[in-house]
Amino acid sequence: MNIVFAVPAPLEAISGGYGYDRRILAGLRELGHTLRVEEMAGRHPLPDAAAEAAAGEVLAGMTATEVLVVDGLGLPAFAPLAHQEAMRRAIGLIHHPTALEKGFPEEDRDALRERERRIFHRMARLVTTSRLTAERLVPEFGADPARIGTVEPGTDEAPRATGSGGPGCAILSVGAIVPRKGYDVLLRALGRLTDINWSLTIVGDVRDAVHLQGLQALAEQLGIAQRITFAGEVERAALDALYARSDLFALASWWEGYGMAVAEALARGLPLALTDGGALAELAPRDAAVICAAGDHNSLSRAMRRPIYDTSLRQAMSDAAWRAGQRLPRWSDRATAFAREIEAADIPTAERS
Repeated sequence: MNIVFAVPAPLEAISGGYGYDRRILAGLRELGHTLRVEEMAGRHPLPDAAAEAAAGEVLAGMTATEVLVVDGLGLPAFAPLAHQEAMRRAIGLIHHPTALEKGFPEEDRDALRERERRIFHRMARLVTTSRLTAERLVPEFGADPARIGTVEPGTDEAPRATGSGGPGCAILSVGAIVPRKGYDVLLRALGRLTDINWSLTIVGDVRDAVHLQGLQALAEQLGIAQRITFAGEVERAALDALYARSDLFALASWWEGYGMAVAEALARGLPLALTDGGALAELAPRDAAVICAAGDHNSLSRAMRRPIYDTSLRQAMSDAAWRAGQRLPRWSDRATAFAREIEAADIPTAERS
């Protein structure tokens, strides 16, 4: 196939969604498909004029032999073009609908929902990264269930985490610095546990500098700033080292379409402390994790206390996490599954060949 992949620039951005994109693209190339990547300028997902112009340029540059795949973060920019025939031959890659992104004002979320409803039902196929996300597209966004497929992320084989060696519990959290990740919930939970020994490292792209400042101020207010490291983006080798030296992985997201960082933690045998935001509760085995309601920092605090100080419990949770991690999908077959989803789209064969 000849595939055009449209994604908000830059493709090299550090996030689970962009990581998924890069791995799928690499896998499709290895399978022999021809790929052209269009990195879209402008503001996303709330598109400005530059973003909408970039979407128009993508469609204008399409040939009859190419299939268009659009990363969901960039799809709202295509909404004014939903009536064009080219959109009926396009595939949307939906990590999670942008209207579910916490932190936007309600009017912005309503605007995103309207854009996504306008375009989702027009596309040849929507490929989600989790079953839970797929289930929401029909009742909330008017998508055609017959045109929805799922290709979950893969994981790489990884060595088992060796842990920090103490003293205390080294906690790791990975995800972009945005309100949806619930870092304020995690900080408030840990702020109630100052009587036990722990440290927290947060790794993630700072997409919202104001939000980061708020988190830093909250850590000061809770008296735990000296225990928190906001590491920002780190290179792959540095992130691998952080996973290896951690004792517990924590994520307090309001919503995750899948939870790639959680899958990475499982692949390394790390115990988990999570909220049930989106697909996280489905991904995490109950004997490897403590799981609380999204936004409930009190419950999360109570649940985290024992695995933080009880090393024998952490070891048992680690064993369960390691077993579960070895059963996760691997990246080696994800591109093949994604190519099948493209083939399943209702696009005339002559247009795809």
